[in-house]
Amino acid sequence: MTHSITVLGAGFAGLSTVHALRRRDPRVQITLVAPRPELHYLPGIIWIPSGLRTREQLVVSLDRYFDRMRVQFRAAEVTGLREGGRVVETTAGDLANDALVIATGGRFIKKLPGIEHAITPCEGIAAAERIRDRLREMQGGTIALGFAGNPNEPSAMRGGPMFEFLFGIDAQLRREGRRERFELVFFSPAAEPGNRLGPKAVRHLLAEMNRRGIRTHLGHKLKRFDADRVVTEGGEFPADLILFMPGMTGNAWFDATDLPRSPGGLVQADAHCRVPGRERVYVVGDSGSFPGPDWMPKQAHMADLQAAAAAANLLGDLSGRPANETFKVELVCIVDAIDHGTLVFRDVRRNVLLPSARAFHWAKRAFEWNYLRRYR
Repeated sequence: MTHSITVLGAGFAGLSTVHALRRRDPRVQITLVAPRPELHYLPGIIWIPSGLRTREQLVVSLDRYFDRMRVQFRAAEVTGLREGGRVVETTAGDLANDALVIATGGRFIKKLPGIEHAITPCEGIAAAERIRDRLREMQGGTIALGFAGNPNEPSAMRGGPMFEFLFGIDAQLRREGRRERFELVFFSPAAEPGNRLGPKAVRHLLAEMNRRGIRTHLGHKLKRFDADRVVTEGGEFPADLILFMPGMTGNAWFDATDLPRSPGGLVQADAHCRVPGRERVYVVGDSGSFPGPDWMPKQAHMADLQAAAAAANLLGDLSGRPANETFKVELVCIVDAIDHGTLVFRDVRRNVLLPSARAFHWAKRAFEWNYLRRYR
């Protein structure tokens, strides 16, 4: 009997799940649901403002990859689930399955008053292009960059890219010979932003801001954004351009289901990527809330590790030999600044920081090339 597996999402989590499934079972039927057969390589958007990357370089067609992996692609958006996950409701009709993997990512919390005045960089390539265009137009002024978390789930946040945009914009303006016309301000309600990277990283990042002449406004709860300023409970400051990464929560379509949810609105998962109380329903990547340390990252590397565990357990469950694979909790990050990068590594035993070096920038670019080669 050939089992039918449905994977929801064509981001890192969904594609890593496909890869892991196919590596373990060449016969299983895989259907992937996403709006478009494309991978948007979002780690590369940090280089769009400086011109190191363009949209065309970061959008990868998945048609040939799906052909190689023998994946049936369904162009649709997910709207709900029925029958305990055995039926997926989509804008292109219902889809039945023997096992389901939810990998549709998360969404940013847009509740802060005036958030429409800010650009959220990780919303996608278009957001990074808006930053590029605004920087080109500006003759000077104050650029405010910051991030916050989900108050109900501290791990549901993505702060790392904001450090990269901060240092990248600083380096870009210096390269263009106009840094002295701008003030850069980094803000966060956290007194020690980036603490998920570890204490060494926090000290290094704050010292680097000081060295670059970047002002900080830390430890004050955000009240609102105006068109020309950032307002916090600890004061306000003017801003001609605001870049802000809010905390993350679950997809809107989760609300149309009875999936168990975490306090922060994500799909609840156990250590094996199974959704509790659901038969053969799994979650991978940013969609899920997993047990583990509070510094567990929301990043592609973590999604890859979870996808491998989910695939092994799913195929075991389908074959009647339940598996209990778990995933490593590991943070690997190169904080890039256009031509240099700082390497941060953290697991349950170690926290390593290697200072800024040109080699790490090129390592990040080499990783991108190698990662995308699988899909091109």
